[in-house]
Amino acid sequence: MPWNMQDYPDSLKNFDEVERKKIIEIMNAMEAAGYKEEDLIPIAIQQGKEWYQNASDTEISEVKQATNPKKSDKHDTESANPDLMDEDVQVKFDHENAQWQVITVKAKRAADTFDLKEDAMKRAKEIADNKGTKVITYTKDGKRQ
Repeated sequence: MPWNMQDYPDSLKNFDEVERKKIIEIMNAMEAAGYKEEDLIPIAIQQGKEWYQNASDTEISEVKQATNPKKSDKHDTESANPDLMDEDVQVKFDHENAQWQVITVKAKRAADTFDLKEDAMKRAKEIADNKGTKVITYTKDGKRQ
């Protein structure tokens, strides 16, 4: 069920208007991609909070001035894959880019990349906690830890 700024879950009522707007956008995109409501709400809230904490004043202003999300909005569903919800999250070293990547098992691309393994581990744990899965770590030479 898509949401808008007048019709949204009670769990969003205490958020700042811009933060709520971003969370609703995320929820609607996830819903269009086939995620179940009970899965997408906590994930969208977490992602919306992270966006709001890290967004520049310009980005916040852009979202504030953008058209409010509507239930009829169309969303890109190509990059979302609800089948990955039950898969574990891996931390691997990408030798080509010389960075640590956080990637869900069976995913085609990394969710994030980091210079430090500790940062990748932190992000992998956040993702795994949201999905209720495990983190699998590898050494720089590809051995499972």
